[in-house]
Amino acid sequence: MRKSLEAIALVALALLVWITYDALTGPNRLPDRIPTHFDAAGNANGWGSPAAMILLPIVAIGLYFAMSVTALFPGAFHYPVRATRMSLPRLQDITLDMMSWLKAELSGFFAILQWAIIRAARSGQGSLFALLVPALLVVVFSTIGWHFVAILRAAKAAARPITPPNQPTE
Repeated sequence: MRKSLEAIALVALALLVWITYDALTGPNRLPDRIPTHFDAAGNANGWGSPAAMILLPIVAIGLYFAMSVTALFPGAFHYPVRATRMSLPRLQDITLDMMSWLKAELSGFFAILQWAIIRAARSGQGSLFALLVPALLVVVFSTIGWHFVAILRAAKAAARPITPPNQPTE
């Protein structure tokens, strides 16, 4: 599953870079003034140069790189539960899965956000989908919550004593 999520994240990053490059240098370039900031309702409340669009790919690639480097050192992870020799491999596995999910979700979000900004700039409306950012927050925090619960369950399962099948439990 992790390799598939990594592939999805890389495709989303490539798409983000491509749509940014096309919007800045392609035949259908952006106007000289584009929306660069949006309020909670998705309406533009800040305007600037199209060159500001390069910021999203830089941030997305930086996050992807930072999370990828962090994933190389699972022994340095800290958990909200007591990690034992029995539970540590499972805790690391769950955490690495979570990081793969987050990389795919964030890369996809940045690509969708950039596309929406380009659409808003070309249409002249200067507005985004009102639920775009709240939807991202729900997705990201749901992923974190899901994996947090999995970490708690894995730690609890590793803490249970193992009883032989013919032994009575107390």
